[in-house]
Amino acid sequence: MSDKSKELFASIKLINDRLNFEGLAEGNRPISIDYTPPLGDNLGYTSLELLLLSLSSCLGTALLTFLRKMGKTITDFKIDSHGIRKEMHPTGFSKINLHIITVSPDVSDLDMKKIIQLSEETYCPVFAMVKGNVDIEITFEVKREA
Repeated sequence: MSDKSKELFASIKLINDRLNFEGLAEGNRPISIDYTPPLGDNLGYTSLELLLLSLSSCLGTALLTFLRKMGKTITDFKIDSHGIRKEMHPTGFSKINLHIITVSPDVSDLDMKKIIQLSEETYCPVFAMVKGNVDIEITFEVKREA
């Protein structure tokens, strides 16, 4: 049995004659990964979409963990991500915008600023791997009702 904090294992397997893969990580449900036409069939997430989801969920995990440790009530939480691609190859992201929407009766803007900074600097490994390579802008709003 592996220690998930030190080693992770994942695999992809080609499932058609184009670029559609099935991705699997340690007993989780498989996901479909593909590319857009004409190379792929658009039957799953693209690699860059998965990167946006990975970055968002890593940041979200850190933020929600801090908010809950602070005793805050979270009734809804969402991160919208938007990646802007480079025009030249490799056409990865030149900029990523993350917009955090938190619905809570007791979270303040100051709370959010503080935990976003902590998450960026220390607690989100995906953020740490991406920063320096891509310009990342994080904005947020705190709503009192859903």
